[in-house]
Amino acid sequence: MPFFRNLLDGARAILRKKHVEREMDEELRAYLDDAAREHMRRGMNPEEARRAARMGMGSVESVKESVRAAGWETRLETLWRDLHFGARMLRLNPLFAAAAILSLALGIGANTAIFQLINALRLRRIPVSNPQEIARIAIENRHNASGNFSSRYPDLTYALWEQIRAKQQGFSSVLAWSPSTFNISPGGEVRNVQGLWVSGEFFETLGVQPSLGRLLTPDDDRRGCGASPAVISYSFWRRAFGQSPSVLGQTVTVGRRPFSIVGVAPAGFYGIEVGRDFDIAAPLCSEEMVDGENNQIKNRSGWWLSVLGRLKPGWTVEQATAQLHAISGGAFEAALPPEYNSSTARSFLGFKLKAFPAECGLSDLREGYQAPLWLLLALAGIVLLISAANLANLLLARATTRQKEMGVRMAVGAGRGRLIRQLLAESLLLALIGAGLGGLLAQGLSSALVASLTTTDNPLFVDLRMDWRVLGFTTALALLTSVLFGLAPAFRATNVTPGVALRESNRGSTGGRSRFALRRILVVTQIALSLTLLVGALLFARSLNNLARLDAWFRQDGILIADIDFTPLHLAAENRRAFSTELLKRVREIPGIDAAAAAAVVPLSGDSIGHDILPDTGDGGDSAPTVVFNIVSPGYFDTLQTPLLAGRDFNDRDTPGSPNVAIVNRSFAKQFGNGGNMVGKTFRVRVMNKITTYEVIGLVQNTKYIELREDSRPIVYTAKSQHDRPGTDALLLIRSRTNLASLMTAVKEAAGAANPDMDISFSTLRKTIDDGLVGDRLMAALSGFFGCLAVVLAVIGLYGVISYTGAQRRNEIAIRMAMGAGRGNILRLVLQEAAVLLAAGLVIGTGLALAGGNAAAAMLFGLKPWDIWTFLMAHSGLGVVAVAASLLPAIRASLLDPMTALRDE
Repeated sequence: MPFFRNLLDGARAILRKKHVEREMDEELRAYLDDAAREHMRRGMNPEEARRAARMGMGSVESVKESVRAAGWETRLETLWRDLHFGARMLRLNPLFAAAAILSLALGIGANTAIFQLINALRLRRIPVSNPQEIARIAIENRHNASGNFSSRYPDLTYALWEQIRAKQQGFSSVLAWSPSTFNISPGGEVRNVQGLWVSGEFFETLGVQPSLGRLLTPDDDRRGCGASPAVISYSFWRRAFGQSPSVLGQTVTVGRRPFSIVGVAPAGFYGIEVGRDFDIAAPLCSEEMVDGENNQIKNRSGWWLSVLGRLKPGWTVEQATAQLHAISGGAFEAALPPEYNSSTARSFLGFKLKAFPAECGLSDLREGYQAPLWLLLALAGIVLLISAANLANLLLARATTRQKEMGVRMAVGAGRGRLIRQLLAESLLLALIGAGLGGLLAQGLSSALVASLTTTDNPLFVDLRMDWRVLGFTTALALLTSVLFGLAPAFRATNVTPGVALRESNRGSTGGRSRFALRRILVVTQIALSLTLLVGALLFARSLNNLARLDAWFRQDGILIADIDFTPLHLAAENRRAFSTELLKRVREIPGIDAAAAAAVVPLSGDSIGHDILPDTGDGGDSAPTVVFNIVSPGYFDTLQTPLLAGRDFNDRDTPGSPNVAIVNRSFAKQFGNGGNMVGKTFRVRVMNKITTYEVIGLVQNTKYIELREDSRPIVYTAKSQHDRPGTDALLLIRSRTNLASLMTAVKEAAGAANPDMDISFSTLRKTIDDGLVGDRLMAALSGFFGCLAVVLAVIGLYGVISYTGAQRRNEIAIRMAMGAGRGNILRLVLQEAAVLLAAGLVIGTGLALAGGNAAAAMLFGLKPWDIWTFLMAHSGLGVVAVAASLLPAIRASLLDPMTALRDE
């Protein structure tokens, strides 16, 4: 109660100041009158009584100040006056203010931008009702799982989802979902949007309310459903339908199937996947209709679903896990895929379900960029330290020029503590202005970061709105910066004797070299931290260059990827192989095409096919090694210009009725053929419970398969013409020197001549490879930006210190020159000061850079953290720039007129 009373009294004193002052005057007059009457009762006359009362109370203004000081509002008013005075001082020193604010804005803005991304990806909860109740249901310690993994979160199969929905007890409601891309084009060239396959319980479990119409319910998700309703996102409604209320009842095409729009999701709901938005949500049961024979609902070994649930009141994640453990045995036994071999089945039946907290949603972006973002935040923190050191140097220089002002104020009665508070208020003002500008800079920088990670095939959506965490982080940076790096200059400015400060010239009080020790320490620190960032920037830039110039042993430029989907033709399985071959033939006949081939996997796309390699006898058990495969047509190696080292390529004699053949790379021959030529030898492959023997007909050079960073791995290529399950699409790789636009037009015309009722999409191999280097490019660009910024700030700091020390040693330099020292001697004298600071900073920075390089070693490619050439480039680059920055004040000092300087003294 006293706290709230004090709070209200303080607010009243601020809002009704004149009224409160009048009340205080009346109270003091009443007190004087009472005291005077008391003295009069003791025998004094009225004049003596009044005088005695005033003497007993003391100064009226002192009493008022004491009363005001007891309230919190006085301290607030004092702070406001200090800030107002600080603003006037900054207005009188615009260059100083601009340099300090810009330095802080860059440092705080960089830190806020990175933290904003970390906050959005890792700390912020998903926008649903009571997100702390949401948990993810997945397999605990999953290993040796086998099947088709076809989504970003392939936690479970549809059969397992059915078992969980029927048997779980710890959740009031559970949902299943899978991210996908929906082709909404009615035909021809593909137009993909971001889609979600969701169970009927999806929106109900999350507690989401529609913005328009209704959302999906369990009645919309019945196994075997045909044309189904769909819900669109608010952003898609705005983008595609102009927010028209008449959108309800309209249809949207997904995989050439019509879906009726029944509702629009709320504006703030982007799904449960952080880092991505969705456009259309359709019931799970429709996946079977849209994907046809490639559907995952009927595929018991198809891993594509993620399951979440809302905990029942009173249940914890641990209790839900215990119940899931209890039902795991029966659930996995009921969901066991019949095509599994004995070892895979044993692993599958040994799995256990577990509940995991999921209040922050799911995010592959979070998992993939977590380490780089924390590293970038550390780099941005170093930039802030350098910026703050610059601020401290500026404040120290300003403190010296204000010592006479401080002396005057102390001479008229101001206490040192009061002056320190005033100077800290000025530092706080600088930090707050810098934080405000830094916050604006952070919004643009964080948006640019997300844009740099976004690709055509991988669009990202990150909610970058300001919230209490971001505001608190930015404010904390401002306060910390103002206190830590404003305190020393404040103490320095007030550490004066009024008599000395009031002398006409106070050079003697500041001329000692010890007065500059702190500024030298700050500059050495800046140089050391700048070297650390510069080494990091060079390491990441050279690592990216190594990746970009890496010889993957296949052609990366001039390769067009055409994905022609002929599912709408509903061809029988026996006719697909011939149709695909005909398509490839038509494409090869296009003028200007050098070579073309079909493949199941595009190199470096991230996709892969893996099968077990068995020994000559037995089934290999759980220890059978897994090797990656690709299914290709004749001409694949010629198209990508991968050297064929021995044997032959696939040809027309490799048919479904002929012996199965394969081409292997050198790594496969090394691991399974003792490094010899395997042409003519055989090996066995296990696919689920089926074992096939292949004869090696060729040996090719090692190539990269999933990503550029990987070591050479064994790869097996099998003939597309012998594949026992021909698909409903043709993934073609086309090498041509023709203009890309005209080439795509020609391919569309050739495909249309075969049958116009097909879907087609295009990309290039170079774009696929570049998309895989997005993270490396981000690290190189940002570390380079931070490194250059740090060097600029450090050089400014060094320039300032050398200029300032030169000015303070003006008398000494004049005496040296008067006694015969030449300009060369003075030049060496000043540069020697810079060299000492530079050398100390480089030595300390080398140690810091080695430690930082070791921390980032996992992100480098083709480089060691202690790469000697990188360190030499960083040292020489920083050294040259630092010497150049020191040269101007050194030349200025050497041109000093000694007689003029001594006369001024």
